[in-house]
Amino acid sequence: MKKHTTKLTSKSIEGSGLPSDYKKAIAEYIWNGFDAGATTININFLGNSIGTLENFSISDDGSGISFENISDTFGNFMVSLKANSFSETGFVKGKKGKGRYSFSTFCNKATWNTIFKSKEGKYLEYNIQIKKESSQDFETFERTISNQQRTGTTVIFEDFSEIYSDLLDNEDFEKFLANEFGWFLYLNKERDFKILINNNSLDYFSVIDDTDEKNIPIGDYNFKVSYIRWKEKIGDKYYYYFLDDEKKQVFRKHTSFNNKAVDFHHSLYIESSYFDSFNITKEDNPTFDFSGKNQTDITFRNLIELLNEFVSEKEKLFIRNSKANELIDNYNKSKVFPAFKNNSYDNLRKIDLENVIKELYSLQPKIFQSLTTTQSKTIIGFLNLLLDTDQRESVLSIVENVVKLTDEERDELAKTLKKTNLSHINALIKLLENRFNVVEILKTLIYDLEKFTNEREHIQKVIEDNYWLFGEQFHLVSADKNFEVLLNNYYAHLEINNKKPETIDTKEKLKRPDIFISRKSDIPDATNNDLTIEENIIVELKRPSVVIGSEQFQQVERYLRFIIEEERFNSLRRNWKFILVGKKVDDYIIDLYENQKNKGQKYLVQSIRNYEIYAMTWDDLFMLFKIKHKHLINKLEFKSAVIENLEAKGINLNKDASNELTEIATNGQLN
Repeated sequence: MKKHTTKLTSKSIEGSGLPSDYKKAIAEYIWNGFDAGATTININFLGNSIGTLENFSISDDGSGISFENISDTFGNFMVSLKANSFSETGFVKGKKGKGRYSFSTFCNKATWNTIFKSKEGKYLEYNIQIKKESSQDFETFERTISNQQRTGTTVIFEDFSEIYSDLLDNEDFEKFLANEFGWFLYLNKERDFKILINNNSLDYFSVIDDTDEKNIPIGDYNFKVSYIRWKEKIGDKYYYYFLDDEKKQVFRKHTSFNNKAVDFHHSLYIESSYFDSFNITKEDNPTFDFSGKNQTDITFRNLIELLNEFVSEKEKLFIRNSKANELIDNYNKSKVFPAFKNNSYDNLRKIDLENVIKELYSLQPKIFQSLTTTQSKTIIGFLNLLLDTDQRESVLSIVENVVKLTDEERDELAKTLKKTNLSHINALIKLLENRFNVVEILKTLIYDLEKFTNEREHIQKVIEDNYWLFGEQFHLVSADKNFEVLLNNYYAHLEINNKKPETIDTKEKLKRPDIFISRKSDIPDATNNDLTIEENIIVELKRPSVVIGSEQFQQVERYLRFIIEEERFNSLRRNWKFILVGKKVDDYIIDLYENQKNKGQKYLVQSIRNYEIYAMTWDDLFMLFKIKHKHLINKLEFKSAVIENLEAKGINLNKDASNELTEIATNGQLN
């Protein structure tokens, strides 16, 4: 045995800033093991029935403590050879050489049994012992040739104070170790680094919620980035840790995501040979720089920019997939959401509102934080009203007046506002509601106000604004205008530019068709794939008191003859349909139906080349309307939502005559 004395007193050692907590003291010995090149640390303890520790030791498979350097390690208290050791906080572990004295926190004696490899290649074993009462001294015992052909160190603790077996055998102690060493074990998982507690591996993933890895190439360097999101807060700040090729920390820097109160507990570890020769400056932008690679280097600045983008995406995903769901749950519990009915349409409305809230929350959590319940109800109610209108995309403009959005954030929010089915449902419901209301108005004029209704002052006005009743994708060319005006309007529709207005030199030009509509785009010619055909419709409306018969048919037939004889209308590349509509048809029209039956077109009364005349009742037209729109809804993915909403407004599509539907499907229909 040989006694060694330092130049310090026991009192000065105790006042040098040793850990005051047994857990931190134990961590010092674990870090010392990893500093010595260990891959496995084993914490062994045994307690008796009353909780007293009977034995306690920490073993590692590191390089051991060389006897030749004992004076430079144990002999120099505040100067350690381990000047570049590992750190989880940015402070170098063991650099003051005082970690070995941490035992005094919980016991009075520590013995190091260490095996090292000598310069001659022999495995030598000896003990080092320190007592708390004379901690300025340490004793070494005779070296012997070890029976074990490996290096390593076991620290044996004795004469315990203020520590019991239940303090080591509990979840809090394991959680502390997982928080302290989780990042280091994760970075070294390929090398099978581990901490054992009585031979059971520490589950460091118990404190980790998410991990990811990516490589960032910049110039001649590759940066391996390891991202960890912790389950709980690990400190007041969050950092990028920059490590050299030996995974030793060279520098750390705050991330730019430290101030958002959304429990985004994160750390990033960046490994690269770039940091092997990295020279840290006190300022990120020093005025003068002659130190080589540092924070001003363009590679480092580009790296920080890419890291910020990476963390930003991670934060948004975390908020959207986790914290936003918590916000929605809280709003449901607090009854912040407006009342929604229990049907599929309102369920879609609620989901849409929730999705927009989640997206807004992921862009800027502060919008929804620190609000009273009343304030939350106000902002959510406002969003709900806005989303139910055609101005739902105005949410983007409003948000941009509150917070500054990046191009990517703006695009993401815009997609959320556009992609939802609800916007299409709302638009369709409003379209259908408006159309059903128009039909109800016409029914009132025709059936309830028959004695007062005429075509020019009443029916004509309604149809002018709602000519979709006779065909979709058409353009209104003229309404109650003579044929000369109709011709000039027609040329304007066809975008034919004339230097002066067209004239027609016959008295027939004064005839005034009620409605003339033309399709906005031509349809393919069934007889020639290279050609298209223009479609035109002329509608003649009759007041309820008029029964459609031969006289009304002849009026429309004269329109047809005028079109045939007018060379500016009669191209075979144009199809013309003439439609007579009244409350009732007589036997003359019914006979014409029968005569045209072989053509397979319902309501057809005459067909000449590319000209057709149809006669139908208002009830026929209304039935066609309901059937066509029911077909439209039946094709939709959200059919039930539309039907439920329309029924809530008193519009029932299920009252259609099924026989009529079958007949039209079999024989064809007008449009």
